Amino acid sequence: MGFENALAEEIWAAKYRFRTNDGTGDEDYAATIARVAAAVAEAEAPEVRALWRERFADALSDFRFIPAGRILAGAGTDRKVTLFNCFVMGTIPDSLEGIFAHLSEAALTMQQGGGVGMDFSTIRPSGSLVKGVGADASGPLTFMDCWDAMCRTVQSAGQRRGAMMGCLRIDHPDIEAFIEAKRDPARFRNFNLSVLVTDDFMKTLAADGDWPLVFEGGTRRSVRARGLWDKLMRSTYDTAEPGVIFVDRVNRMNNLGYCETISASNPCGEQMLPPYGACLLGSINLARLVNDPFGDHAVLDEELLGTLTRTAIRMLDNVIDISGYPLHQQEAEAKAKRRLGLGITGLADALLFCGVAYGTGQAVALTRRWLEIIRCEAYRASAELAAEKGPFPLYDSAILDQPNLVDLDEETRELIAEHGLRNGCLTSIAPTGTTSLIAGNVSSGVEPVFAYSYTRRIRQPDGSTREEAVEDYAMQVWRRLRGDEAPPADLFVSAQTLTPSDHLTMQAAAQALVDSSISKTVNCPEDISFEAFADVYVEGYHLGCKGLTTYRPNPVTGSVLSTAPEKPLPVRSEIVLQPREEVLHGTTYKLKWPDSAHAVYVTINDAIDGGQRRPFEVFVNSKNMEHYAWTLGLTRMISAVFRRGGDVSFVPEELKAVFDPRGGAWMQGRYVPSLLAAIGGIIERHMAGLDSEPSLMPEARPQAMAIGTQPCPQCGAASLIKVEGCNNCLDCGYSKCG
Repeated sequence: MGFENALAEEIWAAKYRFRTNDGTGDEDYAATIARVAAAVAEAEAPEVRALWRERFADALSDFRFIPAGRILAGAGTDRKVTLFNCFVMGTIPDSLEGIFAHLSEAALTMQQGGGVGMDFSTIRPSGSLVKGVGADASGPLTFMDCWDAMCRTVQSAGQRRGAMMGCLRIDHPDIEAFIEAKRDPARFRNFNLSVLVTDDFMKTLAADGDWPLVFEGGTRRSVRARGLWDKLMRSTYDTAEPGVIFVDRVNRMNNLGYCETISASNPCGEQMLPPYGACLLGSINLARLVNDPFGDHAVLDEELLGTLTRTAIRMLDNVIDISGYPLHQQEAEAKAKRRLGLGITGLADALLFCGVAYGTGQAVALTRRWLEIIRCEAYRASAELAAEKGPFPLYDSAILDQPNLVDLDEETRELIAEHGLRNGCLTSIAPTGTTSLIAGNVSSGVEPVFAYSYTRRIRQPDGSTREEAVEDYAMQVWRRLRGDEAPPADLFVSAQTLTPSDHLTMQAAAQALVDSSISKTVNCPEDISFEAFADVYVEGYHLGCKGLTTYRPNPVTGSVLSTAPEKPLPVRSEIVLQPREEVLHGTTYKLKWPDSAHAVYVTINDAIDGGQRRPFEVFVNSKNMEHYAWTLGLTRMISAVFRRGGDVSFVPEELKAVFDPRGGAWMQGRYVPSLLAAIGGIIERHMAGLDSEPSLMPEARPQAMAIGTQPCPQCGAASLIKVEGCNNCLDCGYSKCG
């Protein structure tokens, strides 16, 4: 079984291919399918394992059913990883000991590959009295900084980038700071943020009333609801965050509302989960089920859709029993309710194949038709599994009175009444970024096609990124069938041409037929006015959505996908480097790295620009020649950046994010992930001290020892130091004693 393009194969090899230390493992994607199918079939009775192994493999073939990445990467490998993509952590107690215990639980969960969501509303607001120590509380945001740092560290140790969702209630006294947090481009980079919005707030907003901010039942202060909402909308307009979760609707529409309360979601928002909740994800690829694409008889194979749904439900249910769990509380929660998240991908491409434009009335009708088939077959399959293997332990007939089940057809309801359900929740629609890419770049989840050809920014193992040209799957099929014939513009709509209302209409249509929630982004053009944007969340609320997020291109977040380079790179002739003065003053810092026999000396020379000192050039020297090539290249590049001028604060930040796979070192009571990170720390502290008196600067740098320098008489570099009565140049090796 082959891939549609080289990028798909590359992603499979990097993320999902299993390879052992001796080089054995998955030879191709067919081997990945065989591995996953065999592992999942182990949950079946011995006499039927071979049968289900074959059926599971058939469902996975041709990318018709795509389980979530953790299943593809981990099933059948004997690695100590979880096969669940998403978790919500336990309720965070309002105590220092409890907060850090939960931080540790989140780290353990992420270490095994799970994304995590947390509700920080239980932490007392900033300025509150901390009894017993006579101090003021710092508030939930400062503790979120701890989670953010943890996530950055854990992602450095593994192959998968960490993912977190941070939630705060709309009535928490620190909500305004939470809403504004992402305006700082350096803060909460590992978090998605969502505000938990209640029905009462939406009513107060409609009445233009005052809104109390409360904690533990006491009102701390009140704000005008409209002003708070405008602040939220301004922030998401400018920075694409925070999103919103309509938490009362989530709980009201929850199948398991009789035995749990939800207050947070997984990182992408498609799974609203209770404390320690976990959910398995998988997607049926609608784009692969359409016969005669772009033809006169194009139609989705609804019989195959039903068969795939039933097989997928059984497959995901089995994963609950074969998966590992980072925490015992997560295992107990998962097995008590056996929650699943079966969804779809390739919707927009399937609509295109059928000659229907995304966002139109006909698209809404087809989306509802296809999701209704999945919904009905999923519940029937779960009821039949309950008859065969038993219902989930917390099953109660009260589930039949929950909103998602009351309008099921009578036959399905009777089947559930007789046998119960194997799974408490069955459907959600997740984002399917890289799994959609390995399927040939089908449209992701329920999203429209982002663009029919675009550039994707791909993160590399060392933290850098590269760009790759990508073409949408439907466009590839069009070119195969129609050659150079221009596709009709009224059919080939995209996220670039749709209105926010088009997005909301499709999301609301899907939400009505999905148990949990939907991960969907309302893409907006960069030039949309704030007035046209400001009612997006309100409109989504009235249409019945459970959660919403938006994206408008902005300078804070950037974009993984772009239809054109954000800024053309200047040609060499346009790069202007400031000329070097004949004499510059600076400081040399001595850095002793544990793995190196010789010290590393970092010299930073400053220039005067507009009456202010700023870094102009950097030299890194050591007798250890192992470092020579990369330190020379590094110093030349950093010095060029410094000489171009402007804001160079990103330089030390980038260096500090570099980790050494061989391990870092503890220096002055702090863990430094690499020698480069240590150099970045020195540059950062030097820059922070430029406005200080020179005599005070060394004291501000406990990590490295600052020593005075003089120009070398041989090479002119400010690298002359005095050691044991001799002048030695760290740059050219000049030495003179006496």
